[in-house]
Amino acid sequence: MRVTTAVIPAAGLGTRFLPATKATPKEMLPVVDKPAIQYVVEEAVAAGLDDVLFVTGRSKRPLEDHFDRNLELESALEAKGDTARLRSVTESNDLARIHYVRQGDALGLGHAVLMAERHVGDQPFAVLLGDDLIDPRDAVLERMIAVRDELGGSVLCLMEVPRDQISLYGCAAVAPTSSDDVVSVTDLVEKPDTAAAPSTLAVIGRYILDPEIFSVLARTQPGRGGEIQLTDALRELALAGRVHGVLFTGRRYDTGDRLSYLQAVIRLALERDDLGPALRAWLPRALEGEA
Repeated sequence: MRVTTAVIPAAGLGTRFLPATKATPKEMLPVVDKPAIQYVVEEAVAAGLDDVLFVTGRSKRPLEDHFDRNLELESALEAKGDTARLRSVTESNDLARIHYVRQGDALGLGHAVLMAERHVGDQPFAVLLGDDLIDPRDAVLERMIAVRDELGGSVLCLMEVPRDQISLYGCAAVAPTSSDDVVSVTDLVEKPDTAAAPSTLAVIGRYILDPEIFSVLARTQPGRGGEIQLTDALRELALAGRVHGVLFTGRRYDTGDRLSYLQAVIRLALERDDLGPALRAWLPRALEGEA
């Protein structure tokens, strides 16, 4: 079955970015001049996923408004003949068919994915976490979908991280396959102690999931942090030999951490034709305290 649906959990409170996220969803924080969440939706659409389900919570109305039309603003820009800005505010309206479901209780990522069951049904689907921005030149979702088409089951995106950081992630034990960039996932541990981690392969925020995940999640008990962990459900499938991983070595930007968020803004701005040259000239002066 072809993967056409992307599920994007967006119910988190964004406490690491307070006070900015007191009234603004963390997904709407700008990365240069687009909200972070728009990059994620654009990535899904580029991979052929034209049906997007957001799993939201309280105070997420600005996110919904962003992907809806703003007729007053569009009319004002059209009257001015400002076609460039008009295009920039309307492009998010038509990216995909976008739907919403509310996660009433914040019971973890596994619970958020389970909220998508009625919408997804018995089809394989993608899950994209908004904190991870993948550079559009490194099309990992397409590769993950191809692996799912070939091998079935569920497919994770795995990335090497320094051993002293593996406790921040889900961690995979793996075995090689006939493809250099594909591994069989033999076990998973959510945020392991550094000394006990089975590898330095972290599960980052891209998944292609078989619909069997729903029945597993429905019986998964709360784990680390008292939450229903997606990693725990995937572990059951991994132990049964039905999970593979794609080894990702491309460009990833973490917008869930304040320092990494700033780095993402600078890196993406440096690559812009309209901003990059001036920013590149300014940065050395700023580092020397002259700007």
